[in-house]
Amino acid sequence: MHRLSDESVRPQPRGAGDPLPGAAALDPEQIDPAVLGALLARHGWRRRGGAAGRYARWTQPGPDAGTSLLVPESRSFPDSGDLLAEALTALARSSAPSARDVLVGLAAPSDEIRWAREVPVDESGAASWTAHEQLRSGARAMLLAGALAARGRAGYYGARHRRHAGAALDRTLVGPERSGGRQLTVFVPVESGRAGVITLLRALHAARDAADYQRATGGMEAFDAAVELGVCHELTESVVALVKGSEGVRVALDWSPAAGVPDGCPARPEPVEFSPGDLPALQEAGARYVRDEPSVPVRVTGAVVRMRRSDPGGRGTVGLRVLAGADVPQVRMALDADAYRIAGQAHLVGLPIRVSGRLESRGGFRRLTGASGIVPVQVDEADRDSLMKSLHENLDFFEEACGGDGVDSQPGERGPSVPDGR
Repeated sequence: MHRLSDESVRPQPRGAGDPLPGAAALDPEQIDPAVLGALLARHGWRRRGGAAGRYARWTQPGPDAGTSLLVPESRSFPDSGDLLAEALTALARSSAPSARDVLVGLAAPSDEIRWAREVPVDESGAASWTAHEQLRSGARAMLLAGALAARGRAGYYGARHRRHAGAALDRTLVGPERSGGRQLTVFVPVESGRAGVITLLRALHAARDAADYQRATGGMEAFDAAVELGVCHELTESVVALVKGSEGVRVALDWSPAAGVPDGCPARPEPVEFSPGDLPALQEAGARYVRDEPSVPVRVTGAVVRMRRSDPGGRGTVGLRVLAGADVPQVRMALDADAYRIAGQAHLVGLPIRVSGRLESRGGFRRLTGASGIVPVQVDEADRDSLMKSLHENLDFFEEACGGDGVDSQPGERGPSVPDGR
């Protein structure tokens, strides 16, 4: 298993007889036979009978049903622990991809999301590298959209909530390769990710309904209403990325059998499908969400990390690393000469500043307009030491950017070079 991250997920080679990583950590005494049976059935294992009321025999999917498991019906029998231990060992040594999926479902209660993308394949049945990367990046973008919407509804998030939403994906696991790069399965832990999964399920069905409505009537009203169900620019963009260059994409979901079905959700959610015919509606909706999302009034506290102006006595641009007041990592703002001087002096003495303004949706909520009321903010000693350390590490850069009074930038020069989030 590998975490789903911004980087490509590279499966590690494993011999057919090698135990799966982490399988040894599973305790047979903690395994619920009903959960094991449900996972086996979900992943295509076939029940072949067994002693009625005592145990069931399961064989792995595919023409070569080499692995056979005896799974007790409950833990009420004396040999149930031994049978479960033997079943776990057999699964760990099985070469069937489904065995890995079952073990992951046992190790951590997880909701499973599966993407199937119809793309051209070569004679070997494998998709191109580009198609495979599109599937993985589109799937991650879709999960991120669900995590964003779980934090609060908006038509367009931009840089907002990215840190929290990204953290919610940290424990998401990726299943083994299947169908030549045309299918992908992820396991989202219930404890950290179920809220995002529920939101994503509702949002996908709402987007499907809204696209149907637009194609039938030409109206976008359904997309406007779908925002309350989690549909957003980020979701429509993820669907567009998955559908482009394919004949369509299908998203299916199964709840963790250990955690059960969440309240208000169907026990067996219907898969959601999108086709190239949906692209115009989705693209129009995505652009509409960006255009219509309003700016947000905020009062931000942040550390100055960048200063620049072309006229030593005029207006300048300041970049802040946000400490509080807005759920974005950094913002930029244009300041008049007096406010620019205050920002520079605060930086020199290792103090953050507080400023009011409006976060503009243009540029992804990274720009603060109408900045006013700039004042230095006192911080505790630990935070002050951290800020001062950052200053000293960049002192040469900052001195080059400062004029005689310690705050005026020379033409074309910059303060400490820190990425501004673009």
